[in-house]
Amino acid sequence: MDLICIDFEASGLGPRSYPIEVAWKDASSGRQDAFLINPQSVKGWDWWDEFAEELHGIDHQMLAHQGISVIDAARRLNQALTGRIVISDAWEFDRFWMTRLFEAAGVAPEFELTGLESLLSDSQLVQYRFIARSQMRRHRAANDVEDQLAAIDVVRQSCETVDPSSGDV
Repeated sequence: MDLICIDFEASGLGPRSYPIEVAWKDASSGRQDAFLINPQSVKGWDWWDEFAEELHGIDHQMLAHQGISVIDAARRLNQALTGRIVISDAWEFDRFWMTRLFEAAGVAPEFELTGLESLLSDSQLVQYRFIARSQMRRHRAANDVEDQLAAIDVVRQSCETVDPSSGDV
């Protein structure tokens, strides 16, 4: 399985939140994409959490000027990721925002979004979470995808160097 990671930034964490930025990267080919989403392209996408803006540094003006419509965002993701399995390290949140995006666009995702549990064992997940917490996440989607891939790489490398017969995992 190719390792492709995705990350969404959003207007906040509440039930009325919506995606404002998405990035993905294929670790094996280096292919990647990142873009802002203009919430003005969807009626009712007006809920905003000032704390979230402080974290990611994306404001309304930036979204209005640099963001693409939800229809273009959904099409762009489908065009690049059709038939692929895409990994999220925050599946519950990213699944919610991906669903909001595709429902607003009126199209279905043509790729599968799954969590780290499909890639890493329970002990590897613990190690991943420890590494992720120590990273200085910048809360911009492209940077966070790079951090995800780096943490996964560290976990995989450390597992390759552990002797399974020693009982250490």
